[in-house]
Amino acid sequence: MKIAVVDYGAGNLKSVSKALCYIGEDVCVTSQKDQIRNCGAVVLPGVGAFPDAVRSLKRAELFDFLKEEADNKPFLGICLGMQLLFETGLEFETCEGLGLIPGTVEKLSFSAGLKIPHMGWNSLEYQNKCPLTEGLSGGEYVYFVHSYGAKTAPENIVAVSDYGQPITAAVCRGHVFGTQFHPEKSGETGLKMLKNFCDYGRHAG
Repeated sequence: MKIAVVDYGAGNLKSVSKALCYIGEDVCVTSQKDQIRNCGAVVLPGVGAFPDAVRSLKRAELFDFLKEEADNKPFLGICLGMQLLFETGLEFETCEGLGLIPGTVEKLSFSAGLKIPHMGWNSLEYQNKCPLTEGLSGGEYVYFVHSYGAKTAPENIVAVSDYGQPITAAVCRGHVFGTQFHPEKSGETGLKMLKNFCDYGRHAG
Protein backbone atom coordinates (compact mmCIF):
# COMPACT_ATOMS: atom_id res chain seq x y z
CA MET A 1 0.00 0.00 0.00
CA LYS A 2 1.26 3.44 -0.92
CA ILE A 3 0.91 6.31 1.58
CA ALA A 4 0.24 9.81 0.25
CA VAL A 5 1.93 12.62 2.20
CA VAL A 6 0.15 15.76 1.07
CA ASP A 7 2.41 18.58 -0.13
CA TYR A 8 0.54 21.90 0.10
CA GLY A 9 3.36 24.19 1.13
CA ALA A 10 2.69 24.07 4.87
CA GLY A 11 3.89 20.65 5.96
CA ASN A 12 6.90 19.10 7.63
CA LEU A 13 7.26 16.83 4.64
CA LYS A 14 10.84 15.63 4.91
CA SER A 15 10.71 14.31 8.47
CA VAL A 16 7.27 12.73 8.04
CA SER A 17 8.17 10.97 4.80
CA LYS A 18 11.54 9.90 6.23
CA ALA A 19 9.85 8.34 9.26
CA LEU A 20 7.38 6.47 7.07
CA CYS A 21 10.17 5.20 4.85
CA TYR A 22 12.15 4.15 7.94
CA ILE A 23 9.31 1.82 9.01
CA GLY A 24 9.23 0.32 5.54
CA GLU A 25 6.30 2.11 3.95
CA ASP A 26 5.94 3.08 0.30
CA VAL A 27 5.58 6.88 0.39
CA CYS A 28 4.39 9.35 -2.23
CA VAL A 29 4.93 13.04 -1.37
CA THR A 30 2.59 14.87 -3.71
CA SER A 31 0.10 17.64 -4.37
CA GLN A 32 -1.38 15.81 -7.37
CA LYS A 33 -4.96 14.59 -6.99
CA ASP A 34 -4.49 11.54 -9.19
CA GLN A 35 -1.51 10.38 -7.16
CA ILE A 36 -3.32 10.93 -3.85
CA ARG A 37 -6.38 9.13 -5.20
CA ASN A 38 -4.27 6.10 -6.11
CA CYS A 39 -2.81 5.78 -2.60
CA GLY A 40 -4.35 3.60 0.08
CA ALA A 41 -4.05 6.12 2.92
CA VAL A 42 -3.39 9.84 3.33
CA VAL A 43 -1.17 11.76 5.77
CA LEU A 44 -1.71 15.52 6.12
CA PRO A 45 1.24 17.13 7.93
CA GLY A 46 1.30 20.78 8.89
CA VAL A 47 3.27 23.58 10.48
CA GLY A 48 2.28 27.25 10.74
CA ALA A 49 -1.05 29.00 11.09
CA PHE A 50 -4.50 27.50 10.51
CA PRO A 51 -5.86 30.13 8.06
CA ASP A 52 -2.66 30.15 6.01
CA ALA A 53 -2.82 26.37 5.68
CA VAL A 54 -6.48 26.49 4.60
CA ARG A 55 -5.66 29.08 1.95
CA SER A 56 -2.77 26.93 0.74
CA LEU A 57 -5.03 23.89 0.45
CA LYS A 58 -7.61 25.90 -1.47
CA ARG A 59 -5.02 27.38 -3.82
CA ALA A 60 -3.84 23.84 -4.58
CA GLU A 61 -7.50 22.81 -5.11
CA LEU A 62 -7.07 20.19 -2.40
CA PHE A 63 -9.46 21.45 0.29
CA ASP A 64 -12.68 19.85 -0.99
CA PHE A 65 -10.78 17.00 -2.58
CA LEU A 66 -9.25 15.91 0.73
CA LYS A 67 -12.68 15.89 2.36
CA GLU A 68 -13.80 13.46 -0.33
CA GLU A 69 -10.69 11.32 0.06
CA ALA A 70 -11.22 11.11 3.83
CA ASP A 71 -14.61 9.52 3.16
CA ASN A 72 -12.94 6.68 1.29
CA LYS A 73 -9.66 5.83 3.01
CA PRO A 74 -7.70 6.15 6.27
CA PHE A 75 -6.60 9.74 6.88
CA LEU A 76 -4.07 11.02 9.44
CA GLY A 77 -3.52 14.68 10.33
CA ILE A 78 -0.31 15.63 12.18
CA CYS A 79 0.09 18.79 14.32
CA LEU A 80 -1.51 21.59 12.28
CA GLY A 81 -2.76 18.81 10.01
CA MET A 82 -4.75 17.46 12.97
CA GLN A 83 -6.18 20.91 13.70
CA LEU A 84 -7.35 21.20 10.09
CA LEU A 85 -9.53 18.12 10.60
CA PHE A 86 -11.93 20.17 12.74
CA GLU A 87 -14.84 22.38 11.75
CA THR A 88 -13.46 25.75 12.80
CA GLY A 89 -10.12 27.32 13.64
CA LEU A 90 -9.86 30.50 15.71
CA GLU A 91 -6.21 31.37 15.03
CA PHE A 92 -6.04 35.09 14.10
CA GLU A 93 -9.47 34.83 12.45
CA THR A 94 -12.44 32.49 12.36
CA CYS A 95 -11.68 30.00 9.61
CA GLU A 96 -13.45 26.96 8.21
CA GLY A 97 -11.61 23.67 8.60
CA LEU A 98 -12.13 20.39 6.78
CA GLY A 99 -14.97 19.47 9.13
CA LEU A 100 -14.02 15.79 9.35
CA ILE A 101 -14.32 15.85 13.15
CA PRO A 102 -16.77 18.11 15.05
CA GLY A 103 -15.06 20.75 17.15
CA THR A 104 -13.00 23.92 17.20
CA VAL A 105 -9.32 24.82 17.47
CA GLU A 106 -8.71 27.51 20.11
CA LYS A 107 -5.73 29.29 21.64
CA LEU A 108 -4.31 27.50 24.66
CA SER A 109 -4.51 29.35 27.98
CA PHE A 110 -2.53 28.33 31.02
CA SER A 111 -1.94 29.28 34.61
CA ALA A 112 1.12 31.28 35.70
CA GLY A 113 4.44 29.61 35.07
CA LEU A 114 3.38 27.65 31.99
CA LYS A 115 4.46 29.08 28.67
CA ILE A 116 2.86 29.15 25.25
CA PRO A 117 3.66 27.40 22.99
CA HIS A 118 3.34 24.01 24.63
CA MET A 119 6.72 22.77 23.43
CA GLY A 120 8.74 19.67 24.24
CA TRP A 121 8.08 16.18 25.54
CA ASN A 122 4.90 15.31 27.42
CA SER A 123 3.21 12.06 28.39
CA LEU A 124 0.02 10.57 27.02
CA GLU A 125 -3.04 9.39 28.90
CA TYR A 126 -5.37 7.31 26.75
CA GLN A 127 -9.10 8.03 26.82
CA ASN A 128 -10.61 5.74 24.17
CA LYS A 129 -9.42 2.72 22.24
CA CYS A 130 -8.05 3.46 18.80
CA PRO A 131 -5.99 1.62 16.17
CA LEU A 132 -3.24 4.25 16.55
CA THR A 133 -2.50 3.18 20.13
CA GLU A 134 -2.59 -0.58 19.58
CA GLY A 135 0.22 -2.14 21.61
CA LEU A 136 0.80 0.99 23.72
CA SER A 137 -0.13 1.14 27.40
CA GLY A 138 -0.14 4.86 28.27
CA GLY A 139 2.41 7.13 29.86
CA GLU A 140 4.56 7.25 26.72
CA TYR A 141 6.25 10.57 25.99
CA VAL A 142 5.80 12.37 22.66
CA TYR A 143 6.97 15.68 21.23
CA PHE A 144 4.71 18.75 20.97
CA VAL A 145 5.04 22.23 19.48
CA HIS A 146 1.75 24.15 19.41
CA SER A 147 -0.09 27.20 20.71
CA TYR A 148 -3.62 26.14 19.74
CA GLY A 149 -5.56 23.04 20.70
CA ALA A 150 -8.66 21.12 19.69
CA LYS A 151 -11.92 21.18 21.62
CA THR A 152 -14.14 18.24 20.76
CA ALA A 153 -16.52 15.70 22.27
CA PRO A 154 -14.96 13.13 24.64
CA GLU A 155 -15.77 10.23 22.32
CA ASN A 156 -13.45 11.69 19.66
CA ILE A 157 -10.46 12.00 22.01
CA VAL A 158 -7.92 9.18 21.92
CA ALA A 159 -5.33 10.71 24.25
CA VAL A 160 -4.69 13.79 26.35
CA SER A 161 -1.58 15.35 27.87
CA ASP A 162 -1.49 17.46 31.00
CA TYR A 163 -0.15 21.00 30.73
CA GLY A 164 -2.02 22.79 33.47
CA GLN A 165 -5.17 21.45 31.84
CA PRO A 166 -5.93 18.48 29.59
CA ILE A 167 -4.57 19.01 26.09
CA THR A 168 -6.17 17.05 23.26
CA ALA A 169 -3.20 15.02 22.04
CA ALA A 170 -4.79 12.53 19.64
CA VAL A 171 -8.22 12.09 18.08
CA CYS A 172 -10.13 9.55 16.06
CA ARG A 173 -13.50 9.49 14.31
CA GLY A 174 -14.13 6.52 12.06
CA HIS A 175 -11.03 6.15 9.90
CA VAL A 176 -9.95 9.78 10.41
CA PHE A 177 -7.10 10.14 12.91
CA GLY A 178 -5.08 13.05 14.26
CA THR A 179 -2.08 13.65 16.50
CA GLN A 180 -1.35 17.10 17.91
CA PHE A 181 2.17 15.93 18.65
CA HIS A 182 4.73 15.00 16.00
CA PRO A 183 4.95 11.18 15.80
CA GLU A 184 7.86 11.53 13.36
CA LYS A 185 9.83 13.26 16.15
CA SER A 186 8.59 11.08 19.03
CA GLY A 187 10.98 8.15 18.95
CA GLU A 188 9.75 4.57 19.08
CA THR A 189 6.30 5.59 20.34
CA GLY A 190 5.71 7.84 17.35
CA LEU A 191 7.02 5.26 14.91
CA LYS A 192 4.72 2.66 16.47
CA MET A 193 1.72 4.94 15.93
CA LEU A 194 2.68 5.58 12.32
CA LYS A 195 3.08 1.84 11.78
CA ASN A 196 -0.30 1.21 13.43
CA PHE A 197 -1.92 3.72 11.08
CA CYS A 198 -0.38 2.11 8.03
CA ASP A 199 -1.30 -1.39 9.21
CA TYR A 200 -4.86 -0.19 9.77
CA GLY A 201 -4.87 1.18 6.22
CA ARG A 202 -3.81 -2.17 4.79
CA HIS A 203 -6.50 -3.96 6.79
CA ALA A 204 -9.17 -1.40 5.87
CA GLY A 205 -8.25 -1.72 2.20
